[in-house]
Amino acid sequence: MTATTLIKQEQSAKRVVLEVKDAIAYVTLNRPEKHNGLDKQMFIEMVATAKQIRKDRRIRAVVMKGEGPSFCAGLDFAAVSKNPSMIPKFFAKLPWSKDNMFQRVAHIWRDLPVPVIAAIHGNCFGGGMQIVLACDYRISTPDANLSILEMKWGLIPDMSGMVTLSRLTRIDIAQELTMTGRFFSGEEGAEYGIISRVSQDPVAEATELAQTIATKSPDAVAATKYLFKKTWKKDTRGALLWERLTQLRLLGRKNQRIAMANGLAKDKEPKPFLDRTSFK
Repeated sequence: MTATTLIKQEQSAKRVVLEVKDAIAYVTLNRPEKHNGLDKQMFIEMVATAKQIRKDRRIRAVVMKGEGPSFCAGLDFAAVSKNPSMIPKFFAKLPWSKDNMFQRVAHIWRDLPVPVIAAIHGNCFGGGMQIVLACDYRISTPDANLSILEMKWGLIPDMSGMVTLSRLTRIDIAQELTMTGRFFSGEEGAEYGIISRVSQDPVAEATELAQTIATKSPDAVAATKYLFKKTWKKDTRGALLWERLTQLRLLGRKNQRIAMANGLAKDKEPKPFLDRTSFK
């Protein structure tokens, strides 16, 4: 057995595969035979992967995708029913945190200091939908099959979906999709403001966007995500304060000076940026 074969076997056994290439982290949900349904191990590996990305300051952007026919079909109820102790454990608030494990598996991506781009195809239901809602951009095939499916089980979205959905679309649309649990396409999702854009090849388009962002100052990119998260739909006075404070954290830093030099240089090869130094 070759080393390459061993690596492939290890990756196939993982629920979440992380590959970093040219400062872009590619996160692949890897239970294709279950349409990447969320089981206990998938939850654990998703959170661990996000933490690993946070620690690596070389990473400039994340592309998240699903292996096989779907992005993520949501919670794997069959797997969860075999491990009933998972529900109370994951529902309990985690120590020294604002969330529980169910919420963290989605919300942790929103808290990363780098942009996260979801490339959606096939089915994206329930928990899978809540994960993409927590991403910064959602690029979907026009015919992707989407649903906030929790109503089918007599539940509400409880993986931070209420927080993220309310920031993306009107309340009447959010309520209708949540109360009915109806299926809608990627194209419809774009009309609602839930999907950022549609593409026949969402992975390629997500990669292109990530590559573009990766050419910018990683400190300024992280600051932008931080600032929008702090100020979106907040009062003007508070937003202006956060804007001033955030700018002060950028001014004069090495990456800001590199950006200035590159912006003023004419017909010269731009200097590469250093790894992210702030906004952990």
